[in-house]
Amino acid sequence: MSQPVRLHILITTLPGHGQKQIDAFERLAPLVRAEEGCLQYDLHRVSGDPDRFVLIEQWSSRAALAAHDVTAHMVEADAVSPTFRAGPAEVIELAADPVA
Repeated sequence: MSQPVRLHILITTLPGHGQKQIDAFERLAPLVRAEEGCLQYDLHRVSGDPDRFVLIEQWSSRAALAAHDVTAHMVEADAVSPTFRAGPAEVIELAADPVA
């Protein structure tokens, strides 16, 4: 049986472009949440910084995540995000089991 995949994705937008990230996420989130294997897809703003975000994703399996990465809506989102992001997002994959 496959282990869930948990990701925390750190996103920084260009100064003053945080709302563009929120708007893009609001359009994208319903499509992603409807994908098979999507267990969580939530965007949080970093407290005190309107241009920094953490996207928390959880997928039922590595295969579900791989399928997500090549959907038309993700390909389109990846093409548009450089227009408002300060650079590439930092993807952090969490180990399956907590250490403490």
